Amino acid sequence: MLIRPATTTDIPALRALEQRADTAAHWTEQAYDALFAPEAPPRITLVAEDAAELLGFVISRCDPEQWEIENVVVSPQHRRRGIGRELVRNVLEAARKADAPAVLLEVRSSNTAARQLYEQLGFSQVGRRPAYYREPVEDALLLRLFPGKL
Repeated sequence: MLIRPATTTDIPALRALEQRADTAAHWTEQAYDALFAPEAPPRITLVAEDAAELLGFVISRCDPEQWEIENVVVSPQHRRRGIGRELVRNVLEAARKADAPAVLLEVRSSNTAARQLYEQLGFSQVGRRPAYYREPVEDALLLRLFPGKL
């Protein structure tokens, strides 16, 4: 498996993968196009691939005050193989190298597999956003990690 920075040519595959993942944050086509726009907020977008097949991706906003993991998606047929863990670990390593004071993320309260992964990586719950997600309506748990403690 190769983890590499995403490029604009990956956008159709990112969108297709996200649309097949029920737990993903569902973004508009314009939001994906904006990832690479010069005026876009600084972000890291990484993809995991094997034999030119996209297995998953992670998108993280890289603000100086705090980083935020905005979307983590792993192909349904490739879950439970450590792909999501490696994608998130790569973001956390970049955050540590950039001296980011904190990394935040939101996760569906029902997404126990993702919650366990984030807990194992050192994230702690710091809040809850009632009815944050739609289709289905569900609470979001707000998690935070201090990368300097990795």
